[in-house]
Amino acid sequence: MILAKLTSKNQLTLPKAVLAPYDGIAYFEVSDENGRIVLTPVRVNRADAVRGKLAELGITEADTTAAVRWARAGAGVAARGRARKAG
Repeated sequence: MILAKLTSKNQLTLPKAVLAPYDGIAYFEVSDENGRIVLTPVRVNRADAVRGKLAELGITEADTTAAVRWARAGAGVAARGRARKAG
């Protein structure tokens, strides 16, 4: 058995020996199961995290499509303006 001490900020440092099989894992799902704290390794897909944040903010696919269209139109205007100044 290996002990881990809880700090005054409610943080635990997990021993390397315990984490060795989970190399590259930065996030763990934490649950309380029958008086035990259970950590389950989670691989976070950044794209899923972005999609989740967009959904949380109420931003739809139509919103992102319109934003990309607007940005591309603005980039074209900016490029034409630079070409006029250079010419």
